[in-house]
Amino acid sequence: QVQLVESGGGLVQPGGSLRLSCAASGSVFRYSTMAWFRQAPEKQREFVARITPGGTAVYADSLKGRFAISRDNPKTTVYLQMNSLKPEDTAVYYCNRFDTDTWGQGTQVTVSA
Repeated sequence: QVQLVESGGGLVQPGGSLRLSCAASGSVFRYSTMAWFRQAPEKQREFVARITPGGTAVYADSLKGRFAISRDNPKTTVYLQMNSLKPEDTAVYYCNRFDTDTWGQGTQVTVSA
């Protein structure tokens, strides 16, 4: 069973950057597509990005160019680099083993002056 633990969230000013990390346990990480989702207050959870075991990334159209997903297979960790952050990026960000019900606990990102 894979367990996911996110970290790296916090409060950042508009225009700032954050890097989220998701540490995964379990040997299936190297074979798994990993993803980030986010959920803003009173909104549905939405897809942010995913990355295949080989490193091919797919992004939500609205986030292309500002967010970058990456992974370190030996460290069984997936990252989300977020740049030029906007107040509307405020949400709880969740790591997910894509197409499964395996989720992390989430990390809060707040973009505010």
